[in-house]
Amino acid sequence: MLIYTIKRLLSLIPVLFVVTIVVFLIIHLTPGNPAAVMLGMEATQAEIDALSEQLGFNRPLYEQYFSWIGNLLQGDLGTSLFMKMPVAQAIADHIAPTLSLALIAQVIALILAIPLGILAAYKRGSVADYTLMGVSMLGLAVPSFLLGLLLMLLVGVQLQWLPVAGYEPLSSGLWEHLQYLILPAISLGTIQAALITRMTRSSMLDVLNLNYIKTARSKGLAESTVLFKHAFRNAFLPVLTVIGQTFGTLVTGAVVVESIFNIPGLGQLILNAITRRDFAIIQGVVLIVTIMYVLINLLVDLLYGVVDPRVRLERK
Repeated sequence: MLIYTIKRLLSLIPVLFVVTIVVFLIIHLTPGNPAAVMLGMEATQAEIDALSEQLGFNRPLYEQYFSWIGNLLQGDLGTSLFMKMPVAQAIADHIAPTLSLALIAQVIALILAIPLGILAAYKRGSVADYTLMGVSMLGLAVPSFLLGLLLMLLVGVQLQWLPVAGYEPLSSGLWEHLQYLILPAISLGTIQAALITRMTRSSMLDVLNLNYIKTARSKGLAESTVLFKHAFRNAFLPVLTVIGQTFGTLVTGAVVVESIFNIPGLGQLILNAITRRDFAIIQGVVLIVTIMYVLINLLVDLLYGVVDPRVRLERK
């Protein structure tokens, strides 16, 4: 397992190399001089030339890239022109709300999706199965921002159970932290719950009619033991893949939800950076989020061997 882990980590090097190239080219794919875009239409040529000299835009592209990579390897993501602070510090100040929101949304999705998916597979062809699949289709169809607005209106404004917007850090208390994230987490995690429910049902259906399940039932084991210990354990690998992909989507796709609920996360940071043409922030956020997505997929791959010993045997 250790050798496989090392090989997978080494295989990330060319992936991350390509990622750095794509992220670096973001500002250079913008039509015109990046310095002119950052300063706006009212900037004079002297101001544009001065900023180009300051940021190195007047140097050859390959020199800029290797200079950026060199700084990156030292932990320097650059300095925000508008926030007047290092990009790494700006990301560190905004990453905690995004991760908290993604984790809570993922937990809500798992709590709802896995039991409902198992129930739908167990009751295949019944009214419960059709109802759950219909609800999951509805969950896939409703955009997260629309569901968020509906939850704000119903739960926040009319019932006044939870705050409609804002954020409190975990240091203020667990409940104070959670109450601001429950509504956005539900709106963000509903689509993920629908995907996981459908995958759980499909994966469970593949194993429920296999011989070892029939043998377990013939031994008189409780139906819950058959479903959860024998069937779901062997049906979990495809579900785990979807969980990893959906969590990556939660981290990268929280931009709109964070804006609606006024959560100071990476989504709000990058939206403000796009509005102000702060390319250093845009580069840094895109790079960090992409690396997080790649590492999440690596973690899911490594968890395969933990969940199913047959995967370890195949690797050997």
